[in-house]
Amino acid sequence: MSLLELIAAADERGLAASAVACLDRCLPQPAEDSDPDPLRPLRAGCADGSGWPDRLADVRAALEELLEAADDTSALSRKLLDAAPRDFSAVPLRAWADACSLAALEIHCRFDAQGGDGEADSEDRTELLNRCRAEGPEGAGPLLAGELRRQIQILETLAETTGTVGSGAALRRVLDLSTEGRRVLRAAVSRRARGRA
Repeated sequence: MSLLELIAAADERGLAASAVACLDRCLPQPAEDSDPDPLRPLRAGCADGSGWPDRLADVRAALEELLEAADDTSALSRKLLDAAPRDFSAVPLRAWADACSLAALEIHCRFDAQGGDGEADSEDRTELLNRCRAEGPEGAGPLLAGELRRQIQILETLAETTGTVGSGAALRRVLDLSTEGRRVLRAAVSRRARGRA
């Protein structure tokens, strides 16, 4: 199934967990003395939505300082966090998961070797992202293709374990995949920064 088909078929748990995982990879790097996992409260509520509005409020408060910077990544993360629904139900969660998916792919595309300088035409980039989500990674650079595969793997893992005793293990697997993706992206960002120094 394509990424768009997986998002369309996902239940509340899958939508929330995939959205939080995408948001995790969009966040700017926190300061050394800050919480390394500020999305933990939301992640803990993905299984059944318990306490979701309160968890969302806690995360917004925790990330306020980190996201007050004027850079593009912080602005995008703020927008995604502001768009997170208080209602743990399929329709609003699907819209949020879709937006988070697209944002994470967009960030990876920016830092990809073939379009990371921001010089690529935005219409071309949008067309590439839409095609990748509907058809697969053909024509994508390595970072974008890797993020696309990661999102698909996360949604497939969650779909396969819906309503089973392995659902908790699946959420931990999602965290592992997201952490791996975050490391890959931050390494790419660091390389780009060193290259410009």
